[in-house]
Amino acid sequence: MSTVSSRLPVFPWDKLEPYKATAAAHPDGIVDLSVGTPVDPVPDAVQRALSEAANSPGYPTVWGTPELRDALTGWAERRLGARGVTHSNVLPVVGSKELVAWLPTQLGLGAGDRVAYPRLAYPTYEVGARLCGAEPVPYDDPTELDPAGLRLLWLNSPSNPTGAVLGQDELTRIVAWAREHDVLVFSDECYLELGWEADPVSVLHPDVCGGSYDGIVAVHSLSKRSNLAGYRAAFLVGDSAVLGELLQIRKHGGMMTAAPVQAATVAALADDTHVREQRERYAARRAALRAALEAHGFRIEHSEASLYLWSTRDEPCWDTVAHLAGLGILVAPGDFYGPAGERHVRVALTATDERIEAAVKRLG
Repeated sequence: MSTVSSRLPVFPWDKLEPYKATAAAHPDGIVDLSVGTPVDPVPDAVQRALSEAANSPGYPTVWGTPELRDALTGWAERRLGARGVTHSNVLPVVGSKELVAWLPTQLGLGAGDRVAYPRLAYPTYEVGARLCGAEPVPYDDPTELDPAGLRLLWLNSPSNPTGAVLGQDELTRIVAWAREHDVLVFSDECYLELGWEADPVSVLHPDVCGGSYDGIVAVHSLSKRSNLAGYRAAFLVGDSAVLGELLQIRKHGGMMTAAPVQAATVAALADDTHVREQRERYAARRAALRAALEAHGFRIEHSEASLYLWSTRDEPCWDTVAHLAGLGILVAPGDFYGPAGERHVRVALTATDERIEAAVKRLG
């Protein structure tokens, strides 16, 4: 029997285990800045909404409650500047990683089709292509790709891992090129509310898409902006024809967001205060870590948004990982995100204030 897993790369985080053990042996314990998992509390209003919806004995719907769809359309218009967003333009999903991994399969892609994604990127874009047997194609500038057979183009702004942001003019140019060549664009915008030295723009902004959502879909998540990684709460906004097709497929596949999570999502999208407070926490951690890394001899590149500092000492990334592990600090090697990252490490801001302070001291 041929196994699907044989098409996939080795799960990268397993390679980090020996370094994690080294860092954990530090007398004051590990400072884990590798995975980027939120550590701060889930907002009270969101916890209340989840709890109040806990008595949910029936099946939820794949499309979500009307209240959830109202929340998604309202947020997209208020926060992204999108216009004329209707229920047919939104779809909740069970966390964004599930969507990224299974989207090419759900779109019916396979052998002979090509899926493009940034050369430095979240590894699941490549995994999604390989799961369905399509050809994964990394790019520097998507408009320089041969459009023949190119069925899906992933954008990621702000970028994981680099924190780089695509400007409005660049997004507009890419969308126009993709439409000219009939290439479907999915824009992963999960870090959009975490811009520091740039104000990230959505692909759905009318100045980018011309007020039409044809051929474009934006992916958003509550994991980082609301500390809801444990809830698996994400959603799509964009082309109604594409989302209508995905809705039918996901109904058959039983890909339903849990009813209490739907209620929690409504609460999270209605409250901007917790987003602002969380941004302030991350801004303080970012400032402290950045100064400490630079004083220690690191150069920080890009990193104008997102929850990471893309850092280098101009040496192989695993040497840097080993060096920092010796200080009790665990970071992600850049080559997890493609060969182009082989001399960088990704340093996450997702640790408690106390652990960030410990890292700053060790770097000093």
